Amino acid sequence: MTLATIREDLKDIRYYYMRKDVFDKGFSTTGENVIIQKVHKYNNAIKQASPKLYDLYVSLYIECHTQESLSDKLGFTPEYIQMLNKKLLKFLQSSFIDEKEETA
Repeated sequence: MTLATIREDLKDIRYYYMRKDVFDKGFSTTGENVIIQKVHKYNNAIKQASPKLYDLYVSLYIECHTQESLSDKLGFTPEYIQMLNKKLLKFLQSSFIDEKEETA
């Protein structure tokens, strides 16, 4: 899985959490949207992350903070949050490679 794909997935996940009520209401009518599978996949992967990366994932993609607002909240520079986000992307990429090898 490429980093570009992971970035796109994370945008979808953030959108899902911003509009979770709509997805929950729609579920009873139309059934589960494919984003739910991505959410489960990424949530399972992040369970193995360091506390900092776990916190970053929850803050940016579940609580929908921007990198800048999170840097203000935590007292870090925006550049540090950006660097952590790159580590998060690489962690997820590595997790999905490991997962694929285990199932092969």
